[in-house]
Amino acid sequence: MSERLAGDGPSPEEECRNFEFRVRLDKSLRQLSPTLRKTFQLRELDGLCTSETARILAVPHGTVKARLARARAKLRQLMLRTSSARPRSIRRGSKSSSQ
Repeated sequence: MSERLAGDGPSPEEECRNFEFRVRLDKSLRQLSPTLRKTFQLRELDGLCTSETARILAVPHGTVKARLARARAKLRQLMLRTSSARPRSIRRGSKSSSQ
């Protein structure tokens, strides 16, 4: 019953994990400055290349790369913080006993 055929799509557990990740990402994105958030959105979420993002934002190519690096670093920090804020018993892959 737990076996799935390849191509059947994500399991309910994977869907739940993806949903939880997206909620954490959205929360973290709202904490970025508007400049970093827009750069990250265009490049990573909308899938534009660096030159297209630079053209839309009217900034040099290097500025997009620098903003993207700062946005990724800040998001990583925010996502780790929200992940570690969850109770230990519900963290993915954790055990109830101390390690």
